[in-house]
Amino acid sequence: MQRSRRNAVALLKVLRERIARREYPPGAKLLENDLAREFGVSRARVREAFGALEQRGLIRRIPNRGAEVVRLDLSQVSEIYEVREMLEGLCVRLAVQRSKPESWQDLVRLFGKPMERHVKRGEFEDYIAKLELLRRRTIVAARNRVLADMLDSINDRAREIMRRIIILPGRAEAGLKQHRAVLAAMRKGDAAAAERRRRENIRSSRDCLRRYESFIL
Repeated sequence: MQRSRRNAVALLKVLRERIARREYPPGAKLLENDLAREFGVSRARVREAFGALEQRGLIRRIPNRGAEVVRLDLSQVSEIYEVREMLEGLCVRLAVQRSKPESWQDLVRLFGKPMERHVKRGEFEDYIAKLELLRRRTIVAARNRVLADMLDSINDRAREIMRRIIILPGRAEAGLKQHRAVLAAMRKGDAAAAERRRRENIRSSRDCLRRYESFIL
């Protein structure tokens, strides 16, 4: 029983990651039997995972047809980014208010030459990994469980889009500059400026998405 629960948790985590990486692209069918065999769980456990994914807005279950990955249109993505801008801004502000300015120094260094190398070499997986590190550190520092849960849920819906925006012309360079501005404000202990810079960063991503909509969605 314990092993089955662990496998079910692993199943949900892996499915979320596969959807984010477009290993299951929008419209892809998810089959209960195949996943049950792959993860060594019952079909009931797979259905539980599907319920969690549906609640997060990642899949939809269609009677007599099974589950499929949700395909988002521009209006839906824009709505997600509107909410994300508010939540991420709040998270950064709380993180600055509830931490010491010097606690961000290692990330200031990380977003210097190391990130520049990733951008120049087109090492987008490494670039994304460091963005995720900054995001997680900020959430932890904010010390607000409700906000953390909300960001976790909305991040699931935004990750797949974010991965595609980053590779657009000039986006990685612009994003790095913006994240440096956020971190500079955090390092100074300026919560208001950090929130403002983070919201500007997300709005910039949304504008980039709109510009290249036909190539992304």
